[in-house]
Amino acid sequence: MKMLRKEDIKQEVFDLYDAYAHNKIQRRDFVQKLSVYAVGGITVASLMGFLMPNYETTFLIDKNNPDLDSEFITYNSPKGGGEIKALLSKPKSADGKLPGIVVVHENRGLNPYVEDTARRAALAGFITIAPDALSPLGGYPGNDDEGREMQRTRDRDEMLEDFIAAFEYLKANENCNGKIGVVGFCFGGWISNMMAVKVPDLAAAVPFYGGQPTENIADINAPLMLQYAGLDERVNAGWPEYEKALKENNKKYSAFFYPDVNHGFHNTSTPRYDKEAAELAWSRTIDFFKENLM
Repeated sequence: MKMLRKEDIKQEVFDLYDAYAHNKIQRRDFVQKLSVYAVGGITVASLMGFLMPNYETTFLIDKNNPDLDSEFITYNSPKGGGEIKALLSKPKSADGKLPGIVVVHENRGLNPYVEDTARRAALAGFITIAPDALSPLGGYPGNDDEGREMQRTRDRDEMLEDFIAAFEYLKANENCNGKIGVVGFCFGGWISNMMAVKVPDLAAAVPFYGGQPTENIADINAPLMLQYAGLDERVNAGWPEYEKALKENNKKYSAFFYPDVNHGFHNTSTPRYDKEAAELAWSRTIDFFKENLM
């Protein structure tokens, strides 16, 4: 069987995966459409296997990193899903109170990639909380396909309340200095944008390829750093109107478009990952948080 490389995959295949991952097409249709690209020794099964997340070998931070205090906790989200499980992480070497970051997952629950990202942010000098919006349904089920199906059954505005409650939990945490930002990916990018609208004392927001709010832009107080994938036509279509509203309301923001990369380029677990763009976007994110939270 031919060993696949990212360079072997046509952009149309990545676009198909994006449509499948965001519930635009059903699995049966996804598999059927993939068959068009199963040529030259490439099978549908090998394409499917290549596109799906690999969490075994893509961690950037060891779960048991000796420099981290990282544990699962629960907090209450009275306007959302009730008791929510979350990963709480901070550097062991912390001297005094730390700035906080809420880390928001994609549309499939708190998977290993987002846990890894939360630990990574903590090592940069923050106390981080990464909630699992699937908690009321039993939590992330161990694979993204089931996670997506589960998350579809929850109301997204109630999930927004779960992450706002995480902000409040961090704000009250004895190890937090009260300055809190949010970073989120895909669905989490939309949550990050909406928290900027809904949370007056949010100190910074970094949505990665997130859907844009269309109302109450004037309510945003937090500075924004918006990260977009150049090939992500679906999400990018909403940017011009959002930028217009930000400008009209004199909001502080910066926006970065990373050329020739796909939606999900920061996610280390799939072939959409682009190391150069992801590392640049992440370094900008951490610098932005240090500027606004410390």
